[in-house]
Amino acid sequence: MKRSKEVEGEWGKEETDIIYLQEEPLIIRSMREDDIEKFVVAFKEQGWQKPCELFEEYYKQQTHNERKVIVAALNNQICGYVTLLDKTITGPFATKSIPEIVDLNVLIKYQKKGIGNKMMDVAETLAKQKSDLVSLAVGLHYGYGSAQRMYIKRGYVPDGSGAWYRGKQLEQYSSCMNDDDLTLYLSKNL
Repeated sequence: MKRSKEVEGEWGKEETDIIYLQEEPLIIRSMREDDIEKFVVAFKEQGWQKPCELFEEYYKQQTHNERKVIVAALNNQICGYVTLLDKTITGPFATKSIPEIVDLNVLIKYQKKGIGNKMMDVAETLAKQKSDLVSLAVGLHYGYGSAQRMYIKRGYVPDGSGAWYRGKQLEQYSSCMNDDDLTLYLSKNL
């Protein structure tokens, strides 16, 4: 099932080796088991610690149709991934059965090439199979600056619930740390 510029795959179907988008030399596909170690090594090479268990859990969830794991490969080298839950588990959309885009990452050496946007195109197309709305949370510190800008340019808007920390809505004047757990929820009409 290889097509150019088209998303394939459906919720509830086995997600083994699906090619969502093929624009040589870029391929966006479902996660393969051998990607686990490749991602661990690639992130370690750029100084980021992403544990093997994270990718093992993502792969397991993909095989059980609990999460879609969308992987980008350029010239047969993995360069990024994003995951998609069929419904949000935490945050302001948790009770509304809205798909959530989670954990978008593009390796540093592949950034600024449009790969993140291509993966987002695929994730949004898959989310559209479930809902006319998709959500995501983005970190608030400067390390998320590129993602924040990309999401706004793509039409995502804050939901109005303010900042969240470690899965809970922050009350006014609450203390928190500006770490990866300090987020803002956004949504987009598809």
